[in-house]
Amino acid sequence: MTTESPTFAAVDLGASSGRVVLGRLTAGRLETAEVHRFANGPVPLPDGLHWDAVGLFREVLTGLREAGGPVSVGVDSWAVDYGLLDSSGSLVGEPFHYRDSRTDAVAQSFVDSFGAPELFARNGVQFLPFNTIFQLAASKGAALEAAEVLLLIPDLIGYWLTGQVGAELTNASTTGLLDARTHEWSPELARAAGIDPSLLPPLRGPGEVVGELLPSVAGETGLTGTSVVAVGSHDTASAVVGVPARSPNFAYVCTGTWSLTGLELPAPVLTEQARRANFTNELGIDGTVRFLRNIMGLWLLQESLRTWGLASEDLPGLLAEAARAEPLTAVVDAEDIRFLAPGEMPARIAEACRETDQPVPETRGAVVRCILESLALAHRRAVREAAELAGRDVDVVHLVGGGARNELLCQFTADALGIPVVAGPVEATATGNLLTQAKAAGQVADLPEIRHLVAHSHP
Repeated sequence: MTTESPTFAAVDLGASSGRVVLGRLTAGRLETAEVHRFANGPVPLPDGLHWDAVGLFREVLTGLREAGGPVSVGVDSWAVDYGLLDSSGSLVGEPFHYRDSRTDAVAQSFVDSFGAPELFARNGVQFLPFNTIFQLAASKGAALEAAEVLLLIPDLIGYWLTGQVGAELTNASTTGLLDARTHEWSPELARAAGIDPSLLPPLRGPGEVVGELLPSVAGETGLTGTSVVAVGSHDTASAVVGVPARSPNFAYVCTGTWSLTGLELPAPVLTEQARRANFTNELGIDGTVRFLRNIMGLWLLQESLRTWGLASEDLPGLLAEAARAEPLTAVVDAEDIRFLAPGEMPARIAEACRETDQPVPETRGAVVRCILESLALAHRRAVREAAELAGRDVDVVHLVGGGARNELLCQFTADALGIPVVAGPVEATATGNLLTQAKAAGQVADLPEIRHLVAHSHP
């Protein structure tokens, strides 16, 4: 990289891996370099599935040591999960993993008690059993009793970097605790979840300075004069920033462990039809709303590989087998909650096929084809329903994230929708994270300029 313009560092924490990526604007393009990548995943403990948050922070520090001298750092991660701090600022237990089963019996009873239409009208969030509001309703014991503040995962990392407490808006909007109209915490929803509203920290928007690095962090990383800047800290919010859209009539599919599929809108869609279609309204940067649906995504493929004892290096051969397999022999509902938990994914797919009187895929290639065609049909359903519910036309779909490498998935999605699919960037989340920092630093003016840069920076 050259030294003509400031460098920014993106800490991008995904559900299966994390990375630290550097970025700099040069000659109208964003140059990026990954300096550290590390694995992430659930940790089974006696009381359930957790995240190794302290281990993640150690990896973040390792990446920042390799970062040189960025002017700022932005942190994004998956949504809904949180850590609890006590009155001394210490973490009370490791954060629970959203795939932990403790919410299974709680989520629906909470909705029934509060009223589904009333809940959606208030928070505008898709019903998913692991939403933060349901996790809190399922929480019991000393950890919650000792807690003084709740921090979502990116805000927890930001707190350990700076000592500053807060909640970034795009991720806060995924919790089910934010009022969809006022963009403020809802005391009524907090109390319904069984917590005191004071547990929820002050809100901040993308582009706001969180704080300077703590002396201990500066000493550990060798960084001086580096601040932490709030970005779209829900990774999907940053990924949507990184969509290289040239037309306002675009839809997006942010692929990875999940496929988050929908539209960017100026205001939420809080109709009863949107609730029944199980869409969510989450905040983006510059006052935008991400009107989308969560689809199980490449988790189906990742867990199948794990069950078969295969690695990502084996995927090209499996995709070649899938390309040769008989098309549309069997498809499953990629939003079926049965696929949420880890383990034995091919067996659950086979069970779903039997229940719907479809042939059970007999080879690994047939299973992979079933997964990819099921995802493509789920993408089609979500895009078409989002467009109808929002009263918008869609003339192109941008498929970004890890799935953009999967040519078969991209082609199946284009075939299903009957409109062009533009693939990439693969690292859309880190791109959006970096360019939000660049916007905060005055390097770019607005979201259209960001997307112009993305389009010129990636094939």
